[in-house]
Amino acid sequence: MDILGVSCFYHDSAVALLRDGELVAATMEERLSRKKHDSGFPARAIDFCLERGGIQGPDLDYVVFYEKPMVKVGRILQTALGTFPRSWDFWREAVTAYVGEKFWIKSLLQHHLGVRPDQILFCDHHMSHAASAFFASPYDEAAVLTADGVGEWTTATMGHATANWGQGENKIDLFWEQRFPHSLGLLYSAFTAFLGFRVNNGEYKVMGMSPYGEPTYVDKVKKLITINDDGSFYLNMDYFSYQHSATHSYNGRFTGLFGEPRVHSDEFFTAKSDPSRAGETEAVRRNQYYADIARSIQVVTEEALLAMVNALYEKTGSKRLVMAGGLALNSVANYKLLTQTPFEEIYIQPAAGDDGGALGAALWAYHIVLGQPRKLVMDHAFYGQDYTDDQIQTFLDGSGIPYQYFDDDDALIDRVVDEIVSQKVVGLFQGRYEWGPRALGNRSILADPRRAEMKDIVNTKIKFREPFRPFAPVVLHERAAEFFDFPNVEQHMPPRFMLMVSPVKPDKLDVAQATTHEGGTGRLQIIDRDTNPRYYELVRRFGDATGVPILLNTSFNLRGEPIVGSPADAWKTFSNSGIDWLMIGHFLVGKPS
Repeated sequence: MDILGVSCFYHDSAVALLRDGELVAATMEERLSRKKHDSGFPARAIDFCLERGGIQGPDLDYVVFYEKPMVKVGRILQTALGTFPRSWDFWREAVTAYVGEKFWIKSLLQHHLGVRPDQILFCDHHMSHAASAFFASPYDEAAVLTADGVGEWTTATMGHATANWGQGENKIDLFWEQRFPHSLGLLYSAFTAFLGFRVNNGEYKVMGMSPYGEPTYVDKVKKLITINDDGSFYLNMDYFSYQHSATHSYNGRFTGLFGEPRVHSDEFFTAKSDPSRAGETEAVRRNQYYADIARSIQVVTEEALLAMVNALYEKTGSKRLVMAGGLALNSVANYKLLTQTPFEEIYIQPAAGDDGGALGAALWAYHIVLGQPRKLVMDHAFYGQDYTDDQIQTFLDGSGIPYQYFDDDDALIDRVVDEIVSQKVVGLFQGRYEWGPRALGNRSILADPRRAEMKDIVNTKIKFREPFRPFAPVVLHERAAEFFDFPNVEQHMPPRFMLMVSPVKPDKLDVAQATTHEGGTGRLQIIDRDTNPRYYELVRRFGDATGVPILLNTSFNLRGEPIVGSPADAWKTFSNSGIDWLMIGHFLVGKPS
């Protein structure tokens, strides 16, 4: 049985193909269209998934959309009428978008795929999130938390899920919800905009900025939100505009409380992030204020999530938690949810945002609607497109690109490790690209983490991005406990997907300075030999050579571009950056001398 899950028309359009309960292929449209956070109809992603599955559209049994467009239209209409006339521009833009795209999603799917109307199903947005987390987890029972900006009406849910492996007795009971306009995700996004970053794009930058600040303004942030012990929360809507504006998330009362917003193009640096510029007194003062705001909203967000998770534990008694929705990508909060609540295990599917809704919609149809037994446990994220050595060589030869070919993989790995030890930066392109927003070893940039200067080199000369942004330490799973203060780290799933920020052990703070963020933490990725043997060997052999079984890992892309997908993408990024070497399949490409 083949089921295609689709999410699109908000942000991060994506498609997933499920065959008899196993994931065949999954990709975001941006990896193929080369348009970052592409929200359009995912024609390329659909075609890739079908090709990977060896089928055509009419061969599908079902196509499942990740939300219910008509319910969302109803929410927009009701909200617009309730705030008219302030909502006129909001209503006009929303109607245009829905009439032009979302309103006709069923017809678009029929036309592109050649399926019958009765083969197209619609899943509630937050049920898609819940299914994406639970049915990809290894658990037969778990508490469920979803939290994001907004789906149809819902902004967060609590629930409980059960499944009888092999028998198809599957249930997800979302017994509590928070409804629009009260949204923890939209609160965080309002501060994202205030701090000069793009909403639905720059939230992780706020998280990266926050360690440079102090939670000085928590009391001010709490004028905007009431957090209750039962997990509910309510926003003071007097400070926000998103309920009636398509372009502004906060209003004059918000700026009256917090001051002028940060200008996006302004450099961000503080006395901590760049001591050499401490003499620029006014810029340092201004930037420190914004860092303190970032820290304050992060702290309040963590408090709200902790209240929700503790309440969820009291209601379910489960020791296991699954999470999805955009807030499940807040890796700083996730570590605290594991270590400061009674939950003993947490699973977060790697594409926890709206892209993962495509997978969740397909899983919901297979396990809930059709009652089919569980099969999938997602312990890796390599479900995208791959390229053979023949395809790579055809590209290199056709483009006149010099290369070295290694028929001995050990020799290639040793050579690349030698280059990294010699302070060279390597682009790694291998296998199927990753599902979700993180590069986890198949489309990664790798470097030596031991020198603090390497962070600045990769940020400014290779990624061309803000210098304060952190990098991930990728570490052998059996050695992670030596370096990170993360109890039983090797037994947990989120560190596989770079979804938790852990304290670095005090005696290891100077070992990997380029990946140790302000405050002594790291957004670690643990790896094992079974899921990615070449990546594992690169880290292991670097550890043998240096005594440090850690590499600096960041996504293989330039600022403002999606992670590379094809050999042509990899060559373009390599050519336009300061990356020294490109390890692509069994080929090694260097820069012209």
